[in-house]
Amino acid sequence: MMASPSRGFPVCFTTFVLLLSHVSPAYSSASLLTEAKVPRPVKGLFRNRRQLCDYGDYKYEGRTCCLCGPGQKLESHCNTRPNDQQCKQCDSGTYSSHPNSQPSCEPCKSCDHPFANLEEAEPCTPAANTKCRCKKDHYCGSGTEICSLCHHCKECGAEGIKVACTSTNNTVCNDKTQGGNSWTIIGITVPIVIFAAVMVAVFLWRRRKLQGNRRQIMAPTTEDPDDVEWQYLNGLDLQPHLPDIAAELGWKDMHDVAVRSGIPKATIESCQLDHHRDSEQQTLQLLGRWVEKEGRDAPKKLIQILEKSGKRYKAMRVKNILGIGSAAR
Repeated sequence: MMASPSRGFPVCFTTFVLLLSHVSPAYSSASLLTEAKVPRPVKGLFRNRRQLCDYGDYKYEGRTCCLCGPGQKLESHCNTRPNDQQCKQCDSGTYSSHPNSQPSCEPCKSCDHPFANLEEAEPCTPAANTKCRCKKDHYCGSGTEICSLCHHCKECGAEGIKVACTSTNNTVCNDKTQGGNSWTIIGITVPIVIFAAVMVAVFLWRRRKLQGNRRQIMAPTTEDPDDVEWQYLNGLDLQPHLPDIAAELGWKDMHDVAVRSGIPKATIESCQLDHHRDSEQQTLQLLGRWVEKEGRDAPKKLIQILEKSGKRYKAMRVKNILGIGSAAR
């Protein structure tokens, strides 16, 4: 007996729906598995290969090696990979402020140079050199913060300070005005009058001594031990004036003074090596060594040597630094 068409249709439809519900998940799973097997590019892979060296690279025997970072020195070059070089931190007392491939670090700068009037502002670290600054009441003659020689700040009298002394500029005093406190004027005038009287007396004494000579000559001060100037110079302490005298002389003239005084060549070369490419410090150190050798006679001998070597202008400038005017000459 055959089933009626009205009952066969619902049965076929139900079977189709069930088959479709099983096929769809299977297809979706297969799609996911297929997508998972497809390789995707790894972002940054090529970029990381190019950035193996954090501080740049250098060439060594045909190989490219990574530079050591600031504060480090190179122990050994790379072998198989650019970044398998061996670096080591700078030893105490040395530094390296830039990426490098050097086997040693630079020595740290010292702020304790004699007569330079410096103090430490920032200590030396493996990656940065020492920073020095002028001591209190001193300024740098170059007008910058970076300085190798500082000078004493000028002191103002009754006129007062117009611009205070800083590490980069000297004191500027107010212009002196007429009038003011009478005692202040007297205090300034009396020493000037006394000094002028002494200079006149010296001049008259020298004039009487030269009477009878037909030719007017200038008596060499280096052969007149009784002269007031040389009496003043005997035993004068040069230490406070060394920076100014060194700046006035310069390395060439100081070298000439040292040679004429019998300073050993090794001592002169030592001053040059201690302060490579710093002529101010070379001159200052050599002047200090020379003063130690000459002792109390150093002021007088310095002026004598300068005059005998034809540098009378510089001799006069040194006298001015030491507080001796040129009126007696």
